[in-house]
Amino acid sequence: GIGPGSICTTRVVAGIGVPQITAVYDCARAAEGTGIPIIADGGIQYSGDIAKALGAGASCVMLGNLLAGTEEAPGEMIIYQGKNYKSYRGMGSLGAMQAGSKDRYFQQNAKKLVPEGIEGRIPYKGHVSDVLFQLIGGLRASMGYCGAKDIKAMNEETQFIQITGAGLRESHPHDVSITKEAPNYSMK
Repeated sequence: GIGPGSICTTRVVAGIGVPQITAVYDCARAAEGTGIPIIADGGIQYSGDIAKALGAGASCVMLGNLLAGTEEAPGEMIIYQGKNYKSYRGMGSLGAMQAGSKDRYFQQNAKKLVPEGIEGRIPYKGHVSDVLFQLIGGLRASMGYCGAKDIKAMNEETQFIQITGAGLRESHPHDVSITKEAPNYSMK
């Protein structure tokens, strides 16, 4: 899809990219019958996004931001205003390019780099096993709602409908102030 990740700026810097769900769907249709796996790389914010990617034809997903705040992930621990965070950067960020990823962006000999990503911090999330438990639980629930016994069935049997902005807002908690955070949801 190019550019769906939380720290990627390629779509605005280079003007290139396709929304992730569209890219996954189009690639899955093009690869039908070839046995080539389709990987949804980027744009996963909730467990439901994993289900949507699989429903669109992905074989698997890559997770960056969702796992970047875990104990096991690389990145410096930062305390900001009394809360724990971990540093997080993309391969297209200035820091990563200076550390060696610039050839990936065709800038091997560049004196000045043109980054296609940012560096930032994300809330500390504890151990990766706890995050994965929530993601798997959400995916299992989605597969149950879809009547899919496995990923192949999810690829083949999922149906999509287009929703409006109002429908998206309705999909999230609304008309209430969250007083206790859930381990698998945050207002972004």
